[in-house]
Amino acid sequence: MGLLVNIDNGGTLTDVCAFDGTRVYHAKTLTTPHDLTECLMAALAALAQQTDADGDLLRLVGSIDHLRYSTTQGTNAIAQRKGPRLGLLVQTDADAQALRAGSPELYETLVGRRMAVLGGASDRDVVQAVRGLVAAGASRLVICLAGDEAADGEMHVRRLLYAAFPRHLLGAVPLLFSTELAPGAEFSRRGWSSLLNAFLHPSMEQFLHHAENRLRQERIRNPLLVFRNDGGSTRVARTIALHTYSSGPRGGAEGGGVIAAHYGLDRVVSIDIGGTTTDLALFAGGKVAEHALGHVESAPIAFPMAEVPSLAAGGGSVLAVSDGKVTVGPESMGALPGPACFGRGGTQATITDVMLLTGVIDPASYFGGQMVLDRERAERAVRQHLAEPLGVSIEEALDLAEAAYDSAIAASVGRLAGEGSADALLAFGGAGPMNACGIAERAAISRVLVPRFAAVFSAFGIGFSPIRHEYRCELANFAPDRLAEAQAKLTRKAERGMQGEGFDLADCTIGWRVARSDGTSGLVEGQPVDAPGTLVMHVERPIAVPQLGPASADRLRPAKASATRQARGALPLYRIEEMAPGDGADGPCLIEEQFFTCQVRPGWRFVVTGNHDLMIEREA
Repeated sequence: MGLLVNIDNGGTLTDVCAFDGTRVYHAKTLTTPHDLTECLMAALAALAQQTDADGDLLRLVGSIDHLRYSTTQGTNAIAQRKGPRLGLLVQTDADAQALRAGSPELYETLVGRRMAVLGGASDRDVVQAVRGLVAAGASRLVICLAGDEAADGEMHVRRLLYAAFPRHLLGAVPLLFSTELAPGAEFSRRGWSSLLNAFLHPSMEQFLHHAENRLRQERIRNPLLVFRNDGGSTRVARTIALHTYSSGPRGGAEGGGVIAAHYGLDRVVSIDIGGTTTDLALFAGGKVAEHALGHVESAPIAFPMAEVPSLAAGGGSVLAVSDGKVTVGPESMGALPGPACFGRGGTQATITDVMLLTGVIDPASYFGGQMVLDRERAERAVRQHLAEPLGVSIEEALDLAEAAYDSAIAASVGRLAGEGSADALLAFGGAGPMNACGIAERAAISRVLVPRFAAVFSAFGIGFSPIRHEYRCELANFAPDRLAEAQAKLTRKAERGMQGEGFDLADCTIGWRVARSDGTSGLVEGQPVDAPGTLVMHVERPIAVPQLGPASADRLRPAKASATRQARGALPLYRIEEMAPGDGADGPCLIEEQFFTCQVRPGWRFVVTGNHDLMIEREA
């Protein structure tokens, strides 16, 4: 087999993880917000240094069977409200108000007053309404009609507007019809799905096609695959923009479910701490919690979404003082300028600066030695923004800052876990292992699991994603003849779709279900003949996945420390690459990998598992 490459583009760092059938490779690079294609190619260049490509990017790309990619661009676009101004066409004012009620602030940003009512309007009036919306600044139009005849009504508007504004003309305004995007869905969810998809589409289309073109220039053999927020992957031409929203955290959730099940942990809370946010997830029986009908912020959508809440607390989150207490975020220094210790112009204190000053982070080995940290700048930021406002010494300020950071994340962990106790805290992301024991203590969790590839775990999790397509057909009833006809129609579409991915439908797994507008669903068999709904066909083509080692080690033995580091005292330092399954030691100590540092607190003990992960448990 060729190389399977997964890339997770985060707000601060871009991670890459690759599998060649025998070995797993990983690397990280700084995200380049001005042009995400740069960090995509930089991640591949870093990967080329580790593989048989010997640093030759063209040779590396030529050896790739599949490249799966997730990006935070869509998530950030909605969070920052950066996107096109939309125009909305609905049946009545009440319909517009119903959509607005779903998320008033988001509606005001996306649509505002650029709305027209079509109920009872003549064809000429409809055309005039569109001209008015364009004149008001709308660069994309969403048509979302209500009622049982919505699909027919939108089809009529479609023919009318394409006749009046031919698509081949320069300056033609793109039109999006809600019943095409989410057939059979309830009006509000169909409308919000359409608005959000139209908002995300231009930037996602431009970037993904640009990235695909760059890869083609490097002679990639197969199309770029986009990892989606439903856990599947498809090529760019088969992906809607809305499916890229929150796709990175879903990669961590895919990997989290696999590793939780591997260790037989029934109830696990994960923390994925990056430079900007902490993403959390709750796993029960190896499955992440998922809503059949999800939300983007408070806006309801017509597609499933994993429950992966996000907290504005990460390695680059600003630490400040308010009312005599240390606060965490929500502002973040991101990749540029980054924490003060990066020496790129940042002056605010962050947890990265704090952990550098405590000695937990080594300024010479941070980020695999690719980025030497500036201790003096970190000390200046902590003194100015924490110690002096608190009226304490720098040492006391460091303790207070770390406690505030751990407590903020632990509170979110506790809320997600609810009343049920968690078997373990799964800690990953570049900053996840560093404070995991402290967070677990405050969340009353006595076991921490740190994956071997914790620093790139979302990219690693994408490696368990199949190529997945979904096809939908709205039916008024499920009489046997109508059902057979619809299934035949969708099967023909699926054959063409999977051929585009390079696979035969006969080699795929096929599933059928019925989705109703209220979010309920069921198998096709046994549906009442007179029940309306949407027939959904799921098609999956698995790709080879990394194989996990044993959950436990054959025997236990004391680990040998590689060095000693001054971190609130002399602490033994262990390096993951120098340890074998069964090696273990008591805290306090530090464990370091190329891209993360794990702080094992007093009263905790770690052991390297048969899969080369870290299992850290608190003494009773």
